[in-house]
Order: sequence, then structure tokens, then C-alpha cells
Amino acid sequence: MVVDSPVGLHRVLEPVGVLPQAAQRLDDRPEISASEVRIRLERLNLDAASYRQLATKHDGDGAAIRDEVCEIIAKRGKMHNPVTGSGGMLIGTVEEVGADSPLGLAVGQRVATLVSLTLTPLRVTDGLAGWDGLGEQVPAEGHAILFGRSIAAVLPDDEDPELSLAVYDVCGAPALTARVVGQRTAPTVCVIGAAGKSGALSLAAARRAGAARTVGVVPNEAEAARLRDSGLADVVAVADARDPVALSAAVGTPADVTVVCVDVPGCEHGAILATASGGTVVFFSMATSFAAAALGAEGLAADVTMLVGNGYVPGHAAYALELLRAEPGVRRLFAARLAG
Repeated sequence: MVVDSPVGLHRVLEPVGVLPQAAQRLDDRPEISASEVRIRLERLNLDAASYRQLATKHDGDGAAIRDEVCEIIAKRGKMHNPVTGSGGMLIGTVEEVGADSPLGLAVGQRVATLVSLTLTPLRVTDGLAGWDGLGEQVPAEGHAILFGRSIAAVLPDDEDPELSLAVYDVCGAPALTARVVGQRTAPTVCVIGAAGKSGALSLAAARRAGAARTVGVVPNEAEAARLRDSGLADVVAVADARDPVALSAAVGTPADVTVVCVDVPGCEHGAILATASGGTVVFFSMATSFAAAALGAEGLAADVTMLVGNGYVPGHAAYALELLRAEPGVRRLFAARLAG
């Protein structure tokens, strides 16, 4: 047994004293402490911002993308993209449970981790040979370690594991959207990146939480067609979210709540311009520059509240899965995303 820490301090190799997410390198060995759980890997889900950065860097060369992901994991003992600072999550089977683990998991259960790969000790043993590098979901062999303060959800038997993984990857977005929208009376809600995973769920959550009007912003007509077919948005707007003036014009009347779900940088100022005075902007994208958001709001004299979506709200996994099951439009958008 190794020395125990419920937040994983004993797994930090460099620099000593920081939490696992901030560490440059983690101890990825398979032996577990009394509060840990070891997961046998089945599939990684790279977050959208991280995958886009890697794909752009390597000009869509799948082999080069795969090699860099392997290199990051081997070097850092976790999947922590050094450029975007983000990682993703995983699914696998519980292989061993420490005697004092508080997670309530049992050997043999198939689970999805609901904590970031940026803080999860991870070792890949197959060189990701089953992955062509051309999508966010990554078949993998190896193991991962969960701490006493980690979170995991047992995969439902009645859903495709790939679909469940995609939903759980973004389950914090709809839960926080519902909370923010529910604090207002019949607000207008704008979701930027509305045809993506977190965007689709956030639109469904906003409507269920009492939004009087929903606006979905997408970058092109192909995504607009898919979003219209889903029926999730009252208004579908096409605009480049990196162009503040164009985005604001496309949205029209400023929204009371704006939810940013895009996976590219440079969308902060447009989101602020598209939000009414006294409104709220929720940033869920790992591509967000929070300095740009804060300074941009100041420079625009914008009286808006800005929230960082931290990915965790109590009950978020079950809520997101329920939205998938209850909203056919959400399922269609997820199916299109996975097929692509």
C-alpha cells in the first residue's frame, strides 16, 4: 500500500505540494492506496478544445495526433494537454477497490469517470493502436486511478457506452444552465455552439428550466440545419462567434443568459456583447481566456455576471442522461456528432 490522500497528493511527483490537476507529472503505477480505485481502460474521451488544438497543430494527420497523445500521457502520467490545459474523461471497468474507498464502486462495474483526465493518473499500454486519431473518442488499454474525492457513474445498461461517455463528458453544462435559468423569470437564453454536445444539452435544460425564448448560434449552415431539425432552439443564428459584432447582430435582442459552449478561443467579447445589461454569461469552453473575458467586459462597460462552468453540479450525470432520453432532438444531435 502507498501513503494515502483522498485528493491524490501522494500521486504528485512534480512539483511536490500541488494538487494533481496542477501537477506536471503524476505517479501512474497500478498499486492503489486504501481510498483509491483502479479502472481498466476501455475508452478515453478527449475534450473538444484539446482535440481541436491537436488536430489543427498536426493538420488532421491522425497518426501524428495519436503519437502526441501517447507522448503526453507517457510524459505526464495523465492526459493533460499542455496548450489548452484540458483533458477529457474515460470509461472502463472497475478492477480493484481500496478497502476505504468512499466511491461505492464494485469490481466488475463499467463506469465513466466524472473528473478530468488532467488530474487522473493514467497509463496506456497499447500505444492507442485501435485509434486512428481522427475523433475525440479513443479506444485504449491500460489503467486509471480514482481518488477518494473523485467521482464516477456506473454506465447504464440500456445505452450505447460511446453515447453515455459523450453525454457524461459534458454533463456539468446542462445542470448549471438549468440552475442559472431557473433563477430568472422567463429569460431569453442564447447558447453559442448550440449544435455540439454541451450546447444541445444546455438548450434542452434552458427550455425545461423556464426559458421563454432560446437562441442557438452555430458557425455554418450545415450545423444550422441539424439544429433546426432538433427543434431545440426557437431561433437559429449563423455567425462566427469570434467576430463580436457579427455575433451580436445575429443574436439580435441581447439575451438574459448566454451559455458559451464553443471549442475555439476568441469568443469572449462576442458573448458579452450578446448579453443584456444585468445578464449572465456562463463559460463552459476550455478554450476560454478568462482574462480576455474579464478585461473585455470592463472595456465594454458591460454589467454582466460571468460564471465559470466547473463541470460539477450535484446530480449532473443523471440529469444529463434524463435529458438525452426525454428529448429526441438531443439524441439526434448526439448521434450526428458520434457518426461524424
